[in-house]
Amino acid sequence: MPVVMGTAGHIDHGKTSLIKALTGTDCDRLAEEKKRGITIELGFASLDLGNNRQLSIIDVPGHEKFVKNMVAGAAGIDFVLLVIAADEGVMPQTREHLEICTLLGIERGFVVLTKVDMVDEEWLELVKEDVREFLAPSFLAEAPIYGVSSHTGQGLDGLKTELATFMDDFSPKRRTDLARLPVDRIFTMKGHGTVVTGTLISGQLSVGEDVVLYPSMTETKVRSLQSHGASVEVAPAGRRTAVNLHGVEVDDIERGQVVGKPGTLFPSTVWDVEITCLPSSPRTLKHRKEIHFHHGSKETMAKVYFLDREKLAKGERAVCQIRFDKPMTGVYGDRVVIRSFSPLRTIAGGSIINPQGSMVKRFSDDVKVLESLIDAEPEVLILTQLELAGNAGLNFQELSIMTDVASKPLEKMLQSLGGKQKVFLYDKEGRNFIFGGHYDALVDGFINYLKVFHKTEPMKAGVTKSEISSAWGKGLSVKLIHSIVERLTKKNEIVVAQEIIHLPDHKVSMASDQQKLRGILLDAYEKGGLTPPNVKDILKPLDLNFKEAASVFKLLQDEGLIVRVNDSLYFATSAIEKLKVILQGYFADNPELGPPDFKVLTNLSRKFAIPLLEFMDKEKFTMRVGDKRRLRKQA
Repeated sequence: MPVVMGTAGHIDHGKTSLIKALTGTDCDRLAEEKKRGITIELGFASLDLGNNRQLSIIDVPGHEKFVKNMVAGAAGIDFVLLVIAADEGVMPQTREHLEICTLLGIERGFVVLTKVDMVDEEWLELVKEDVREFLAPSFLAEAPIYGVSSHTGQGLDGLKTELATFMDDFSPKRRTDLARLPVDRIFTMKGHGTVVTGTLISGQLSVGEDVVLYPSMTETKVRSLQSHGASVEVAPAGRRTAVNLHGVEVDDIERGQVVGKPGTLFPSTVWDVEITCLPSSPRTLKHRKEIHFHHGSKETMAKVYFLDREKLAKGERAVCQIRFDKPMTGVYGDRVVIRSFSPLRTIAGGSIINPQGSMVKRFSDDVKVLESLIDAEPEVLILTQLELAGNAGLNFQELSIMTDVASKPLEKMLQSLGGKQKVFLYDKEGRNFIFGGHYDALVDGFINYLKVFHKTEPMKAGVTKSEISSAWGKGLSVKLIHSIVERLTKKNEIVVAQEIIHLPDHKVSMASDQQKLRGILLDAYEKGGLTPPNVKDILKPLDLNFKEAASVFKLLQDEGLIVRVNDSLYFATSAIEKLKVILQGYFADNPELGPPDFKVLTNLSRKFAIPLLEFMDKEKFTMRVGDKRRLRKQA
């Protein structure tokens, strides 16, 4: 499996010289680096250890002014090579680099004492003891310490042998199907165009496939790929990879953007993060404090918002929200580093627990829900993230980044939870899920809504589907509403009659005068046929206006007994159905129908003919072509 090693350590302790001695590659490629004799930017090399063991190496700068570049490189490594000069021992950036590696969740590594040719054995033993004491509380407490000289070659062969043995036994934890390459370098290659490089931390990239630069959402395509200086068709996770992008200019890309597959990452301006303030921090971290925030190869300004306290003391851990001015893309479990303004140094770090955070009320119960996300088991994580998402739910890809569970096991877990009705798949095409508790609450809420509606609107047959979306279901997904209606229909808890939804025991309740009016209107329109009476002519003898009779008109429409053709013209449904039969008979012998033909066929005046022709078009029974009508095929 591909493995990435990164260096760490104080300036001028020999990191770059050691990599050059091991690989033959000088990682200081910039003219300024050559001139000043220090590493400024990230350097990259590879080491062939035989037996198909190719080690990717990231060389980081040691100067305190370039720690941000160091973090950008360290974010993609699997294990660290902590370099300490034998003639100087532990120095300030030795400490800070080790703290950064700890915050980034790196758990394995080697310690190399360089420049051993410049000290005697007695001094070397004293330095080893000092280093052991320094490393005692860290993840490198049991790490082997090797003495080497990049100048004479002393100890280099032994170090290579140990690295090869280490690679045989080391299996870094990586997602296999979520392609993510945080960009740490951008340049133009003559004849090829724009190239970005980075460590492919998960998934794979293939030549020719569509990709997106997140969070700018720039769509592009992989023209070609290189890994360890060789062209490849497919780049796997854990490799330093150069990606030649199609149709994108260098100026359109910046360090920290992420190359990924379309629709797989979701930028957000709020993250929920669990952080620890370093015991060595020069001060406490206060609520709403502006910070330097590092994630992947990205450094940005942000503000930290504590949810259960006003400040985070040295050594304390808490859940907080990180809020950005511009969207960022992350995945559950990603490690982050926080640096202060003054003095400019690393003060805290931790991991993302929700990369799509929403505004949480401080000191509320939601804080405890967020805390339960820390190191949660996958199924618990799925349920909690869905619970936090509310009625909006989450789709499969969103759940993927909010749990860091690979696709196949995630599918199995969702199927299992669905079988227990702890989650509901309400949109198969969009693969959208909702927390079971929220779904049940919506079902109960809809039943209660219908009960109240029937009580306050006894004359109405029920609620139309459009009324549900605009009234009760405002803000809900249309497909979620459809799922709820479908579920209740199957359980016979509601009745759906065409566009009307009502409870099974609901009967239209009318006063005697309304019942009488209903009979008068229905009789008038059924007798009128295709030449119905004017609304005012019906209502005037009854001493009513349309506003007073509107509810009865609506009831007859809901019952499917009359049809509204325009604002003042109604027809009995039976008359419209008879007209359709007449028209079908006409079109059986004639391809087209003009207004004059329609008048002759129906013996109607323009007053009724034109509205009826337009109504038939609207109902998709006929189709207007110029001044003629044709029968639609589906009719």
